[in-house]
Amino acid sequence: MLVEAGSRILFTGDSITDAGRARPVGEGAGLGDGYVALMDALFTAVCPERRLHVLNTGIGGNTSRDLLARWQSDVVDLGPDWLCVMIGVNDAFYQQAEPPQPERSVDEAEFEANLRRAIEPVRPALRGLVLMTPFYLERDRKDRLRAAVDRYGEIVLRLAREFDAVGVDTQAAFDAVMAVTPEVRLADDKVHPNRRGQMIIARAIAGALRLPPGS
Repeated sequence: MLVEAGSRILFTGDSITDAGRARPVGEGAGLGDGYVALMDALFTAVCPERRLHVLNTGIGGNTSRDLLARWQSDVVDLGPDWLCVMIGVNDAFYQQAEPPQPERSVDEAEFEANLRRAIEPVRPALRGLVLMTPFYLERDRKDRLRAAVDRYGEIVLRLAREFDAVGVDTQAAFDAVMAVTPEVRLADDKVHPNRRGQMIIARAIAGALRLPPGS
């Protein structure tokens, strides 16, 4: 397993990470109803001796611009050992919106710049960094929003390689399941996963972190 004993693991991002977590910082029973709570449960189930402390500062509706604006208070000031970031679906959505929403739109160049500005100053102090791609539960890869989300995801995976981070291709994880399961079983709106969909995210992260199997 990659995560060291006693680590503080912070998850941040948009509504998919938020999942109804407590304010100002989600922890313990206040981690929300999404993949972050599932990860906390997995850590407890398979490696309780490591005493990992999970935190959640996701905020629904956020773009990378919003995340960058609150980076100091919601990431840096919390002093995580491991940082896990999932952002981008809102960036892609507002970029593709009809009618256009220029006040919210974050194009691919700004998206990459925002992530770079956030990651560069904190990376040296982190034990580990996890960058997760955004996803859109649409099988047709030529669909306008699906194609846009894929492009933002490519940026995330490229930055993961550049910053020696653990890259998690959550879109690929969903694609594998959608090959045999209708997307409606995973999310009503193709964006916000239900419990099945949240488990797919958690499983992808657990595999990337080399979480040991249960006994």
